[in-house]
Amino acid sequence: MQYDKEILRVLAEAGNEGLSVKKISRHVFNACNSLFCPINSMEVHTYVQSFLLRNSKSVPPLVEKCKKGVYRLNKKNSFTEQMFFQFQDEIEVFKSQPTEDKSLNLFDF
Repeated sequence: MQYDKEILRVLAEAGNEGLSVKKISRHVFNACNSLFCPINSMEVHTYVQSFLLRNSKSVPPLVEKCKKGVYRLNKKNSFTEQMFFQFQDEIEVFKSQPTEDKSLNLFDF
């Protein structure tokens, strides 16, 4: 599902600090909600909660609990390590592309 990918992307961006379930569900809601396909924020929050609980109790866990209600990606999981590399590559490509200034100069004749 698209929610799964967004949850993992948000957790990868959060890094070692982790994020609370509320913040994760808010990010997923904002990323997946659109004008033509509106979604319910409570449904997204419930899905995020169940996803985090389910994946924190699997062996080996994809997500680990830092504190009460705060989750982060488990760096000891091989799938998570690969995902970190993938997201870092996407961020580096986006940052490394220089932007050209195509605006017109008002003072040239």
